[in-house]
Amino acid sequence: MQVILLERVAKLGQMGDVVDVKPGYARNFLLPQGKALTASESNVASFEAQKAQLEARNLETKQEAEALAEKLDGQQFIVIRSASDAGALYGSVTPRDAADAATENGFSLDKKQIALSKPIKDLGLHIVHVILHPEVQVDIEMNVARSQEEAELQASGKSIQELAAEAEAEAEFEIAELFEDIGAAASDDDELAPASEEAEEEANKEA
Repeated sequence: MQVILLERVAKLGQMGDVVDVKPGYARNFLLPQGKALTASESNVASFEAQKAQLEARNLETKQEAEALAEKLDGQQFIVIRSASDAGALYGSVTPRDAADAATENGFSLDKKQIALSKPIKDLGLHIVHVILHPEVQVDIEMNVARSQEEAELQASGKSIQELAAEAEAEAEFEIAELFEDIGAAASDDDELAPASEEAEEEANKEA
């Protein structure tokens, strides 16, 4: 099936190109999204008549996207989720979650602009592609954590595995200290016992 592109489409072509695509791809994506028209004589003629206007509108939206891209590129957004000790999420972080996190921080994004090859299912830092315009894309980072404190530690460069190892080491240290305190207390009791016996003997003699 032949269509004429109304904007740049990755791996297909530029605005104005007439390309061959699978009918299902055209019907389910290109045509309903307004990215293309069927390449009939009337549609090609209509495109040519509006080409200058379409190019001007494309340039304007591209410039708007580039302005947003400068502010958005490299930004990190925190998403709090429940997860196992191993770091596996009870659920997943979806394009909607990523868009909502960015929007809550002052960047108006739609889930359709978030390009996730698959949902995020683990704690940690995840790079996410954002398509602001057919010709403008940026990367943002999703900091998926169980708490704000954990997110801050992850942002400083520590992985969930390192955090778990540190927590385990701290727990072992506290247990070791507890046993040392118990041992020291027992030792003090042993030292006091003979002294108490001697005092008791002295008291018996005096009596």
